[in-house]
Amino acid sequence: MELIYRTVFTKRKTLGITVERDCSVVVHAPEGTDPELIRRTIEAKKQWLYAKTRHPQKDREPPHPPGKELVSGESILYLGRHYLIEIVDREGFAIEFRNRFIIPRARAESRGEVFREWLKARARERILPRVRTQAQTLGVTYEEAKITDGHCRWGSCTPDGNLNFNWRLIKAPLFAIDYVIAHELAHLIEPNHSPRFWNIVRTAVAQMDKAKEWLKENGQLLEQDL
Repeated sequence: MELIYRTVFTKRKTLGITVERDCSVVVHAPEGTDPELIRRTIEAKKQWLYAKTRHPQKDREPPHPPGKELVSGESILYLGRHYLIEIVDREGFAIEFRNRFIIPRARAESRGEVFREWLKARARERILPRVRTQAQTLGVTYEEAKITDGHCRWGSCTPDGNLNFNWRLIKAPLFAIDYVIAHELAHLIEPNHSPRFWNIVRTAVAQMDKAKEWLKENGQLLEQDL
């Protein structure tokens, strides 16, 4: 199946590709760019674009569907590591994290929803304070930072200075989280992905390249409920 994209010609000097909030693909190209060059660029980034847009892939075997209930011995990704799940016989519905996830058996039946609220809460606890700290370091201010439920972006910065971060980002290691935070805060200083923009991000996060590569390779894992 062909990947659909839209081309926008501007006065910029380089060609770039973005995935919009509605999961549409937009190519930003200098005026007069050869359409064949655009096609080849899209082709080279197809796997990344498939992952970001949840596009079906012909060449990949579908994963074996999990059972309807959680079972002990499975694992979930949290802050860049996989932690084992232990199902226990006890009353209540609270999840405990003690270097493993302890789940009451009553919660194991709702596989798809077990960790959603827990991870959202951890995202608010761990990500939002790091936004405030990095903003102080960079000397920028923002209106509001929120944890959201988007799929196509890990973070976004609105024109009026609001910052949004995907709750699934809490599954990534801290250096990757810090990179996404710095990326959005840098847009408050430099709206375009110019050399100055990337210098700002790299100044804030020395592991920028490592973080970009981690998200590229593991982005699909963050999307999975389990």
